[in-house]
This record gives sequence, structure tokens and C-alpha cells, in this order.
Amino acid sequence: MTTDYKPRLFERDEDIRAIGTGLLARTLPREAWTHEAHLGACLWLLSERPDIDIDAEIATIISRFNESVGGVNDDHGGYHDSITRAYVAGVRLFLTETAETELAARVNALLCSPMGGRDWPLRFYSRDLLFSVPARRGFVPPDLAPLPAA
Repeated sequence: MTTDYKPRLFERDEDIRAIGTGLLARTLPREAWTHEAHLGACLWLLSERPDIDIDAEIATIISRFNESVGGVNDDHGGYHDSITRAYVAGVRLFLTETAETELAARVNALLCSPMGGRDWPLRFYSRDLLFSVPARRGFVPPDLAPLPAA
């Protein structure tokens, strides 16, 4: 697992909302779709867009965005369902635990928390299973520990 990663933090709520709206509208530049942007968008969707059913729609939202910027969702790249579902579970758990109320403060706290780490899904999945084609193409239950429930 990686331990030396320092996340790029957000200065303003508006920056996170711009990522989320850009993701939904498929106008976000490809280079802006970073690890931090993934988690910021997820937290924004869960906390500020109750009209979107994340569990039902996240795969389509991200897959269509990937395609809109020239990406491919296949066995080797693009949308990864098990990683996404692990982070959605982590963000939900984080939201039950944080005292932060402002969007940027919440996202930054998430990014600095265990749930925001790039290796967080490896607490639940072996590397071989997590990076397998079946785990990319659909949700595969973890083999090391169950995902947390919020």
C-alpha cells in the first residue's frame, strides 16, 4: 500500500461543484478527472444531488464521461465498477463520521482520511481480484474484508 501520497486539496466549494457539474454535463476536461476529482464529485453527488441515485447511475455517469473525452471503457481501461463501488461505500461512511459542513472542507477531510487514500480499496480486496477484468466490468464482492456500511 502507498503511504507517501499527498492529495491536492480544494480551495473553494465552487471548484468541486464545477467538477461535479462538468462530469454530469460531460464538459470536464479529461486532465481534470483526477483521483481528487473522482472523490470530490462522489461526495458532491451524495451530499448535494439527492435527485441522482448514485447506486443506479454512477456507472453510466462515469462511463459516458470517459467516452466523451475519448476514453474507452473496456477490459483494460476506463470505468472500474468494483473500485468505484468501494469508494462510494467509503464516501458514505466518511459522511457519517465527519463534522465538517462546508463542501471543500468535507472533501479535503475525505482526501486526508483513510477512505480518501489511493490504496483504500486494497483494505478489502486482494490486488489480483481488484485489478481483474470481472472486477472492472462489474461489482465483485471483496475477498479480504466486507466493504463498510454507512
